[in-house]
Amino acid sequence: MSSHIRIVTSPGTWAVRAGGAVLGETKSALELTEGDYPPVIYFPRADLAMAFLEPTDHSTVCPHKGEASYFSIVTKSQTLKNAAWSYEDPAEGVEEIRDHIAFYPGDYVAIEQL
Repeated sequence: MSSHIRIVTSPGTWAVRAGGAVLGETKSALELTEGDYPPVIYFPRADLAMAFLEPTDHSTVCPHKGEASYFSIVTKSQTLKNAAWSYEDPAEGVEEIRDHIAFYPGDYVAIEQL
């Protein structure tokens, strides 16, 4: 693993909400810290309502984590394009984030520790 990436199990219960819906709640969230960036919470896929997430063609590459695949969040009132991402085949050393999805927090997506 890159020396500037740290992955730990985040204590407590975490929830992600969008468009008035709870997309997921978990006691198994991972917190990834990379350099000076704010920590990112990764939710296990098994704890997410995947029906709200639609895969997109968008992808990015991180030299430390690998290729990220993106999802749009589909709510009753809107589609939040590329609002979540996942590393389907993460780089060596960050394999813990496989089968997890992270979300961009903002005006329409809330990530909360309960």
